[in-house]
Amino acid sequence: MSRQLRLGVNIDHVATIRNARGGKHPDPLRAAQMAVAAGADGITAHLREDRRHISDDDIERLVREIDRPLNLEMAATEEMLSIALKHRPHAVCLVPEKREERTTEGGLDVAAGHNILAPYVRELAAAKIRVSLFVEANPVQLAVAKALGAHVVELHAGAYCDAHADGDFAGRDKILARLRAGAKEASRLGLEVHAGHGLSFETVGPVAAIPEVVELNIGHFLVGEAIFTGFDASIRRMRQLMDEARGGGEAQFA
Repeated sequence: MSRQLRLGVNIDHVATIRNARGGKHPDPLRAAQMAVAAGADGITAHLREDRRHISDDDIERLVREIDRPLNLEMAATEEMLSIALKHRPHAVCLVPEKREERTTEGGLDVAAGHNILAPYVRELAAAKIRVSLFVEANPVQLAVAKALGAHVVELHAGAYCDAHADGDFAGRDKILARLRAGAKEASRLGLEVHAGHGLSFETVGPVAAIPEVVELNIGHFLVGEAIFTGFDASIRRMRQLMDEARGGGEAQFA
């Protein structure tokens, strides 16, 4: 099993805390710099239509001042496409977005949205931006993602994490099996495989152990854990657990 597993740290909820009171503290750029120092391989930020956390200024500063790849999560809209083409991040991950949701609730239905998504994927790729689609580990979704010309799929791990939190271990294991099968199929299709959403110290091991997955994107848990242990410590612990799972075979649940 390859031990090369990248960690992308999502800094959205540093901005959420800042925006709750206004002002400039805590600064997402400082969080990104700390994440890199602690072992992050890249930074992820979701610029939402309502700007509930990350702002346009945050994106501009991150592009200018971070020396790691920036993964810009965004909805497939003309406004967001314009911003991506202006700033040219390393990668764009297209995600579903509803104003009323607290967080992303599931994968993008690329099969139903093929005709809408196609021009966005085409324009981003033409600008030399790597295109990722946030999807469920479903063979149809993966096949359409490949047909659309995406470079990467990020598999939605949220249902797996929710089942673990709810104590539904049989359901959790079924979802994990789907993630494994989906990662294998995506890799067979020639897609780079990432995974994310909801991963914690308790749940990261089995996903990190999936050999086809090359990157995990984790944010909310790390920012929350930072309240208790510090941001540096939370990232280093996550990095350690990822490396242990990758190096020691398939991780087991506690």
